[in-house]
Amino acid sequence: MQRRARNVIATLAAGGVVAAINVVPSALPSADSTNELDPAAKELAADIDEILADPRMDGSQVSVVVAEAETGDVLYERDGDDRLMPASNKKLFTAAAAMDVLGPDYTFDTTVETDARHAGRILAGDLYLRGTGDPTMLAEDYEALADEIADAGIERVHGAVVVDDTWFDDRRLGLGWNWDDEQYYYSAQISALSIAPDTDYDAGTVIVRVEPGSRAGDAAEVTVIPENDYVEIVNDATTTDAGSGRNISIERAHGQEEIRVSGTIATDSAATSQWRAVWEPTGLAADVFVRALQERGVRVREGVEFGPTPDDARVLASHESMPLSELLIPFMKLSNNGHAEVLIKAMGREAAGAGTWPAGLDVMDDTMEAWGLDTGTIGSVDGSGLSRRNWIPPNEIIQLLLAVQDEPWYDAWYESLPVAGVEERFVGGTLRFRMDGTAADGNVRGKTGTLTGATGLSGYVTTADGDELVYSILLNNYLSSKPSDIEDAIAIRLAEHTEGGEPSATTFRAPPEPRTDQPGDLECSWTKAC
Repeated sequence: MQRRARNVIATLAAGGVVAAINVVPSALPSADSTNELDPAAKELAADIDEILADPRMDGSQVSVVVAEAETGDVLYERDGDDRLMPASNKKLFTAAAAMDVLGPDYTFDTTVETDARHAGRILAGDLYLRGTGDPTMLAEDYEALADEIADAGIERVHGAVVVDDTWFDDRRLGLGWNWDDEQYYYSAQISALSIAPDTDYDAGTVIVRVEPGSRAGDAAEVTVIPENDYVEIVNDATTTDAGSGRNISIERAHGQEEIRVSGTIATDSAATSQWRAVWEPTGLAADVFVRALQERGVRVREGVEFGPTPDDARVLASHESMPLSELLIPFMKLSNNGHAEVLIKAMGREAAGAGTWPAGLDVMDDTMEAWGLDTGTIGSVDGSGLSRRNWIPPNEIIQLLLAVQDEPWYDAWYESLPVAGVEERFVGGTLRFRMDGTAADGNVRGKTGTLTGATGLSGYVTTADGDELVYSILLNNYLSSKPSDIEDAIAIRLAEHTEGGEPSATTFRAPPEPRTDQPGDLECSWTKAC
């Protein structure tokens, strides 16, 4: 069933008039005026207002809501019903819905099956490599599947390796994803059968590593992870004299598996690695698996084909992924877009029998409505927030943050949120270099979100009195570089909040200067900077 959120998107696309949308009032309790707030809350509101008076916000859209986690009582609200682009704050919804619909113990299975007769060393037919969306499959996992085939005594496959990615549909890219992001790993194509190059689990990508040759004039040395014959490398990069620096470009052309490496790298330069999305991830997975078979002496007569697995096929080898509760760590800590989209399609397949974005988004909407969210106020087209056609009011984010506290899987979901100032990568995540040395350090948990002209931070914070608050900060349509320091300043002020004693001058400490190696307009994880 098409949700009202989808109708909102159609209205916008057709008319482009944001003012024509009727905003449904939030169900959250709220303070109608600052006169109803106690002195400490008034002081908090005044300080947040001062932080938001930053000139960079002139002409932008700003929505901020802060509420008590236990009662839902609102301590601060500015335009909480306004729809803004959430960027990766959208992953809060996807992760919570997946935990509810699929369950924390949900796993993805990858199998090798056949309906052919197996006599001695010969399999008299096809092998079927069947995926159900596992985004954590590595080369070593395909090698383990190949080991099982070889251990079964099969040396010759008289048919083909038939690759089955039909668990999901064949729509690879999300609605509204930018064409110029297509080659980058944060915009990788979504397939039910894929492969990741390392344990960040960026499925559908390869790592291209470039290092200098032995001496000036030599071609640069290029390696690809995982090793494969699927991606074609065109190496135009050259080695230059020591001290001349490094200027390397790695580009994949639209619709091709050709990656061109160009530029120069000095003999004394360190190697550089970049992640690139492949054009068709199913083909890459198949290539790695067939190579693994060949390395184990298993010959495939008919090569690789694509198609569904027969209903009467029997399983020869299988791999089970980590459970969803564990997958949430790389997904949320590193803001992995591909994981979000796989979970959307997995929810659609599990609950509605269709591994598609529309089916999965409808299932997610049903879950949100059960938690008291008004999905009629939300525009939703993907699970990651990569599309600029997602719009969410911060009041609905607050409602989500409040509602999930009662769920049995809440602790695992809460633990998946990045933690400010904690440099351990799979704890601090995208907040690991932010707010360190302040009251927010090791305290503020939140999902970051960044697109050009859009940033957000939403989550939980404990005040100086030990009370827990929920907060959502969305900033859109600014012309500066990413103003994440404004988000940090608000989060720090919340961590310092106290109800005790007479109101006094705030002890607020401004956030530290951002690190120079952090990207200005992207999630730091999207450039492997955190």
